[in-house]
Amino acid sequence: MGNTIRALVAFIPADRCQNYVVRDLREMPLDKMVDLSGSQLRRFPVHVCSFRELVKLYLSNNHLNSLPLELGQLQNLQILALDFNNFKALPQVVCTLKQLCILYLGNNKLCDLPSELSLLQNLRTLWIEANCLTQLPDVVCELSLLKTLHAGSNALRLLPGQLRRLQELRTIWLSGNRLTDFPAVLLHMPFLEVIDVDRNSIHYFPSLAHLSSLKLVIYDHNPCRNAPKVAKGVRRVGRWAEETPEPDPRKARRYALVREESLEPQAPAPPPPLPPTDS
Repeated sequence: MGNTIRALVAFIPADRCQNYVVRDLREMPLDKMVDLSGSQLRRFPVHVCSFRELVKLYLSNNHLNSLPLELGQLQNLQILALDFNNFKALPQVVCTLKQLCILYLGNNKLCDLPSELSLLQNLRTLWIEANCLTQLPDVVCELSLLKTLHAGSNALRLLPGQLRRLQELRTIWLSGNRLTDFPAVLLHMPFLEVIDVDRNSIHYFPSLAHLSSLKLVIYDHNPCRNAPKVAKGVRRVGRWAEETPEPDPRKARRYALVREESLEPQAPAPPPPLPPTDS
């Protein structure tokens, strides 16, 4: 039913669509959740800010690029979804929502995060994938309770050493960035359980066998010549993943040679022989 409604409102002009979608939001929902995802919103309906006990607010997949100051009235908010919008900067009012545990910011146009984000000391999960980040904002390293960080599909080339401060971090997703080396700081984070560096440009993986909490490492789609060595019981996803503890060096060399040969320009094929002529 929800998909049907969204399909219908797709043909309604934006202002009329907004009125149609939010007209029933006049009372605090019993489940303390408001979901306006995919509603073609260009501005946030301010009257929602009167729901002071609201816990979950989903605004994904709209056309938002700003938020009103009144949003700061929602001091019980624990989950806020702003992904798939048009934010070029995170509205400062978000940093006043100190009970936030989960913040979705993926698929926007963010190039940085404000230092005031450090005020969100209850944040456990942060999604910043598919933005315009060329480096991981330093403020992320100040979120001391962070457990899950999704930073894939950006343009990250390295990670800051301060990341090791996040001793509660258990899962880090870095797929689809521009890493050419395995981030050295991750080697000093033995509490990590999941590391995803899929779809980068990493040529060599150091041993991860000393990461005592590691359960899963994803390293597929990298031009690597070796697989990361891991402790017994750790699952690997990538080339040579089934070989224990790491690939046979002869196979690694063979793969490298084949890859290099495939990149060399091919000599043109000789012309076909001329047909015999009658003398």
